[in-house]
Amino acid sequence: MKVSLNWLRDYVDIRVGIKELINLLTMGGLEVEAATPTGQGFEKIVVAEIQSIRRHPNADRLSLVEARTSGEKFSIVCGATNIREGQRVPLALVGTKLPNGTEIKRSKIRGEVSEGMLCSEIELGLGQEASGIMILDPDASLGAGLGEALGLADTILDISITPNRPDCLCVIGVAREIAALTDQRLQYPTLSLSDAGSEIHQKTSVTLLDPDLCPRYVARVIEGVKIGPSPYWMRNRLEKVGIRSINNVVDVTNYVMMECGQPLHAFDFELLEEGRIVVRRARKGEVFITLDGVKRVLDEEMLMICDGVKPVAVAGVMGGLNSEIRAQTRTVLLESAYFHPMNNRRTSKKLGFETEASYRFGRGIDYGGCLNAANRAASMIQELTGGRVVEGAVDAYPKPIRPNPIRLSVPSVNRILGTEISTKQIKAYLKNLELDVREEGEERLSITPPSFRGDLEREIDLIEEVARLGGYEKIPLTLPKGPPSPEEMSRELILEQKAKDLLIQHGYYEVVTYSFTAPLSLNGLGLSPDDPRRQCLPILNPLTADSSVLRTSLIPGLMETARYNLSHKNVNLRIFELKKVYLPAQGERLPKEVKTLTGLAMGMDGEVHWASSVRQVDFYDVKGCVEDLFEFLQIKGITFDRAEDIPYLHPGKSSKIFLGERALGVLGEVHPETMGHYEIPGKAYLFEIAFDQVVKDAVEERRFRPLPKFPAVHRDLSLVVEDHLEAEKVEEAIRLLEQPFIDELKLFDVYRGVPVPQGKKSISYRIRYQASDRTLTDDEVNQYHEKVISRLREAFKAELRG
Repeated sequence: MKVSLNWLRDYVDIRVGIKELINLLTMGGLEVEAATPTGQGFEKIVVAEIQSIRRHPNADRLSLVEARTSGEKFSIVCGATNIREGQRVPLALVGTKLPNGTEIKRSKIRGEVSEGMLCSEIELGLGQEASGIMILDPDASLGAGLGEALGLADTILDISITPNRPDCLCVIGVAREIAALTDQRLQYPTLSLSDAGSEIHQKTSVTLLDPDLCPRYVARVIEGVKIGPSPYWMRNRLEKVGIRSINNVVDVTNYVMMECGQPLHAFDFELLEEGRIVVRRARKGEVFITLDGVKRVLDEEMLMICDGVKPVAVAGVMGGLNSEIRAQTRTVLLESAYFHPMNNRRTSKKLGFETEASYRFGRGIDYGGCLNAANRAASMIQELTGGRVVEGAVDAYPKPIRPNPIRLSVPSVNRILGTEISTKQIKAYLKNLELDVREEGEERLSITPPSFRGDLEREIDLIEEVARLGGYEKIPLTLPKGPPSPEEMSRELILEQKAKDLLIQHGYYEVVTYSFTAPLSLNGLGLSPDDPRRQCLPILNPLTADSSVLRTSLIPGLMETARYNLSHKNVNLRIFELKKVYLPAQGERLPKEVKTLTGLAMGMDGEVHWASSVRQVDFYDVKGCVEDLFEFLQIKGITFDRAEDIPYLHPGKSSKIFLGERALGVLGEVHPETMGHYEIPGKAYLFEIAFDQVVKDAVEERRFRPLPKFPAVHRDLSLVVEDHLEAEKVEEAIRLLEQPFIDELKLFDVYRGVPVPQGKKSISYRIRYQASDRTLTDDEVNQYHEKVISRLREAFKAELRG
């Protein structure tokens, strides 16, 4: 949230520098993310008073203006028609450089000397008004710099407000924190308008048909208003905090919202049929057009503000086109209400948009401040529009909300914080926060939180407030009591760490993506409609539509991570994630949590170096990494079968991973359509492994294998086979012979081309024969080797390559 430092000074005396203030707020729980100075560059633009205006002798549309500052007079040639003698205006002196780049010089215009320039708002970069000169307040000090006269020199604080502190989503809320942290009293704006009187009850009424969703609704009426632009000071303040000026009535509602945190809405009273307000739930399928011109389809869980006939606003979210403030509006009904936070948040999420009002209502506003905010806004509308506030206010509040007292033990405070704060000091801290503090004994207090502090519910919440105001940095450092008791890591965690270590050795980086994802995130994978992974478990109260279901695959998260990295010119990627996915469990309300290991590689296999060449990552890089992983976890018997039915992998360039008959995962090149969906150019390769299954078969400890006492014998075997035959099938056929002396089998060459016939390929293996109790003879090795050749000829019609 953006807050103006000058605006804060209206309510609290800031006695520290900007750096100390930023540190004070941040340590107090309101993190200041940025501090931006504004209003620079107006040193040579001063306040001047127009002394005389006369026609230019050589130009019909120009005037000769004599203006004075505190001690000098200037002759100005001006083309504006809205100026009058006695007005105070901004004068850009010779040498000034305006925000649009124009440099002011002493010049002659049609034969007359011009010693400066009278400026409009748009020329000064202070607004969009370009039809005339900017007219200043008559009390503006002559000769003063424009920045000083308009309060332009300011600092905008961008503060990160945590969800539990909606009371700080306003200037007074932040000022209250500064006052408490610096031991001062907050200076509230003066409320001179009374809410007494019965006149309003003759003009309107409020009916709450659902007080659970709208516990309080305050209405005030202002007659005889004249719609027009707001004064500059108000527009300036609103624009500094990111709100666009609309007109004097709407600007007041926004101003009071930013000032005290209470969202308000102004209705054109003449457009309210029967002149009354009814608060009810929407009807299923009811259609309503909001102020942004969008047709919204409602359901029965949404709360609506209606007149006697029709809906006129979505409660706490946005008003409707059918009751907005218009140029011809003369009577205004002002709404100041408290809506149920959870219901308001759900409505905003369902409709797919969030406003400044719904952002505050959804977190919980000050239910005790509705009437004061209405009075403040009504008074300002009366002042700025020339209207009259109708006597009295309608305050529909059938079941007043009363905060519950919280008991606080002073010894508990000091025991938890490790401090020695006195009861007197604790009382002072809490009173500075405007909490009602009463003593119930020597070291026991009863605390009643104010209506704007809905986050204070338990004793520990009050202890945190004491820590904040006392200063976290002042809490003494102490060592924990008792001997350390390290917990042994579970077998699963040990294997997880081993798997991560191996992948890191292969150049992979671990990433962590969100468990919450969008229902459409799986569309890029090409899964069939009946695929179980499409049955995502919805989250009851999601923050956004993009995080409304639990993920059933890690692949979308990795693809999005890859796209993000590519957009930042990080093109050589090896990333993995080892986390849970949430698959539907038939007949169960909750999903089955399955730990999955997924990795993705793309780009080059290394960085460019003068001493070595690089190449594109390919299928065999990923396959080799997976093979190393299983070998590292001592899982034997892993096989890879060609796969054509994995929708997100390229047919013919993908395989399934098996341990016996049990499928453990898949790997291969990402399908071009999937790459296109995520807007990722080039090729990428991924693997996906059910890590829960891997854990069952992994061997945690490595056992020493004695070095061989007898020499090994190696035989090379080159075969010509069908091109489509997988090398894995050949190796499997050799292993099935169960020859006791075949110690190792390695593929070392694959060749296609002359003299190998077309449609065939040559594959070459190196077989190591070794016995543990003797040296094998050539005859023995030849005998075993011949059995291998015979088996391959029989199984695959393989031919020895000459």
